[in-house]
Amino acid sequence: MEVKIWSDVRCPFCYIGKRKFESALAAFDHQDQVSITWKSFELDPNLKTLEDVNIYDYFAESKGVPREQAVEMFDNVTAIAAEVGLDFKLGQSVVANSFKAHRLIQLAKTRGLGDEIEEILFKLHFTEAKNIDDETVLLEAGLAAGMDKESVESLFQSTDFDSEVRIDQLEAQRIGIRGVPFFVFDDKYAVSGAQPPEIFLQTLQKAWLESTMV
Repeated sequence: MEVKIWSDVRCPFCYIGKRKFESALAAFDHQDQVSITWKSFELDPNLKTLEDVNIYDYFAESKGVPREQAVEMFDNVTAIAAEVGLDFKLGQSVVANSFKAHRLIQLAKTRGLGDEIEEILFKLHFTEAKNIDDETVLLEAGLAAGMDKESVESLFQSTDFDSEVRIDQLEAQRIGIRGVPFFVFDDKYAVSGAQPPEIFLQTLQKAWLESTMV
């Protein structure tokens, strides 16, 4: 069984959803026969990286809400993340474009390291407040995932994997994905958002049952 996950590493609910899906997968009897394919999705392709801008100020201005409301919203997300064991540092996070990170993910996938790089990038962005548009940070991520230095460095001296990112996003458009995380099970069933583990487990069981009946 294949589970495709459209995600953006700057999306907090994608990290939360990853944890909830992992919880469901751990309870699934056939987990060793499930392959996971990570798909690229940019929440804001036009976002400019702004290392010197406070995330609360940026969010308040971009969404047209008071700063106090932005802080409250981020605190709520932090509390939700804590429920699944994640220690978010949202107030310190860097406003960063994620396209380079997605290219690195695509490279990692060719090495069978998709899960590893996703986890590392999420952690760097949300719990370590690192700039995921910085090539030094991305090199650190690639090495931590198990990739070699030369491959990662050469990635950013080329346009390699640009098209793979775009193809994933075009596929998302084609099937009507408007937000992430978005999980597709065997191209038949979908779960949108960071749903409870029970929902993911039910969908895994349903997709598995149908696949064994074919």
